Amino acid sequence: MQKWEYASVPLIPHAIKDILDNWGDDGWELVQIYSPTDVPGTVAILKRPKES
Repeated sequence: MQKWEYASVPLIPHAIKDILDNWGDDGWELVQIYSPTDVPGTVAILKRPKES
């Protein structure tokens, strides 16, 4: 069965594309973008296959 590792990444509005492109180049896939209710800002959740 495939195992995954996850990362949460704060997004800066003027650099979202660059941030996601950099993580994508490292093999991360975007799962979700959300805005937490308890802190300002936007966060991306990413995943990639976990290496054994």
